[in-house]
Amino acid sequence: MMARTLPFILLRMAVYFGITLGYILVTGIGAGVGWGIGGFGDEGFRASTTMWGGFAGFGIFGAIMYWAREYILYIVKAGHIAVLVELLDGKTMPQGRSQISHATAVVKERFPQASVLFILDRLIIGVIRAITGLVRGIFTILPIPGVQQLTSILSAFLRVAVGFVDEVILAYAIRTGSDNTWMSAKEALVLYGQNYKPMLKNAAWLALIVYGLSFVVFLVMLAPAALVVYLMPGAWAAGGVVFALLFAWSVKAALLEPFAIACMMQVFFKVTEGQQPNPEWDAKLEQMSGKFRKLKDRAFGESQTAA
Repeated sequence: MMARTLPFILLRMAVYFGITLGYILVTGIGAGVGWGIGGFGDEGFRASTTMWGGFAGFGIFGAIMYWAREYILYIVKAGHIAVLVELLDGKTMPQGRSQISHATAVVKERFPQASVLFILDRLIIGVIRAITGLVRGIFTILPIPGVQQLTSILSAFLRVAVGFVDEVILAYAIRTGSDNTWMSAKEALVLYGQNYKPMLKNAAWLALIVYGLSFVVFLVMLAPAALVVYLMPGAWAAGGVVFALLFAWSVKAALLEPFAIACMMQVFFKVTEGQQPNPEWDAKLEQMSGKFRKLKDRAFGESQTAA
């Protein structure tokens, strides 16, 4: 599936490696401006202005990426999910740039505006956190010595492990082809809740694989990242670690995340095949999560509008 969606893998690489390069370039420009301003003072002043210039450049580019995140979700992530869904259903896909154009058309049909998809994704993430909170709650009532420390570790791990689940829920919403995407997402979340044990188990294994490989990439990239920092005006000691983390993040986002999402989609569609959303889980999620209640209100509101 990764090979058959190569155009999207290449697009993800261009986007995420481009973001990493952008961070490096803008941070370097900021450090250069700071270094120039530092020429009006002594060496200590120059070192300080260079450091703060680098921080300013990093922060400015980070702010740009914050505002661009919903469009990255819309064009890159959702488009890749759309073609993965069609491949899982045995449909043939066009190759090259036409694959990206086809996926973009599918996403726009389901989500006419990027902001709608982004709002839906935020709501889904909130509901998933409520489900993992339920799992943590079960552990806290167990009579096990040191359960509080165990629960803290479990909580941190679960936050990492469910990082791909929101995109699986979006995949279900795309797969159903329903006119009411909010309702499809609501049904998918109920199905996820009633099958949380196998889903969390698979998410945990995938998290270990993805973040383990990301850590290896981080270690490998420390040396070239340190070289980049050395070439900048006024070498920034922590910069090598920061840039190595950015390189590791770009590899995870471009290559490892789509692999994990494809695996999770296969598991979710297989486990939930033939199932209907359980009303008990629907009621449980409504009680646990305000985000689920908002999602449900939007789902029924859209149904009434369509009627």
